[in-house]
Amino acid sequence: MSKPASAVRLDKLLANLGYGSRRDVQAMARAGRVTLDGAALPTAEARVAMTPDLAARLQIDGTPLDPLPGIVLMLNKPLGMTCSHKDEGALVYSLLPERWRLREPPISSVGRLDKDTSGLLLLTDDGDLLHRIIAPKTHVPKRYQVGLARPLRGDEADLFASGTLTLAGEAKPLLPALIEIHTSTQAALTITEGRYHQVRRMFAATGNHVVTLHRDRVGALDLPADLAVGTYRALGLDAAALIFPQ
Repeated sequence: MSKPASAVRLDKLLANLGYGSRRDVQAMARAGRVTLDGAALPTAEARVAMTPDLAARLQIDGTPLDPLPGIVLMLNKPLGMTCSHKDEGALVYSLLPERWRLREPPISSVGRLDKDTSGLLLLTDDGDLLHRIIAPKTHVPKRYQVGLARPLRGDEADLFASGTLTLAGEAKPLLPALIEIHTSTQAALTITEGRYHQVRRMFAATGNHVVTLHRDRVGALDLPADLAVGTYRALGLDAAALIFPQ
């Protein structure tokens, strides 16, 4: 027998989704702007069941509700943008609808890609999923396409796979990593950790310099070829299954 959906007050739900304060939501309801299954909800104190189809059934001014809490997005991050809520300059959150940046809990990046790294970035307001992905013990594989300033030496595959490489300033060796050679200056590197600037520092340890860095896979999730730079896509309720396949 399935567990009944939990219910939440309308004013709390809409305020947490960024539609305004609870007082704002109350005014919206009184004005007849909020409908459920086509019928107006005259009071913001009404409780609504958090069913998966609620976002389609609950409308504001005739427009379906924004995605419910538990949203997971994959974003094709451009170069030059920072994964931060606080830093100055171009932030990845500016690529989302303005109202989504007012949600509580907030939508946050799952780990970070630095300003000079592009590609697959996950964002979510699901704290449990976020911590599951980034937890050190989880070891979610992440693949990066790497462009190098100088030709590979030839021993990188053995060195990175050995589990003995220790980065400058650290005492603990890296876990084994897999490199796939494309050309003398291009390769794909799959790592299962998330140490600071890890890919760049791994190649620096071999006397090389990373010129371009692009992430195209997290777990079992590949960056879709049709997801344009700077755009995002919701993964839906099966997000965890896409990242952690059985």
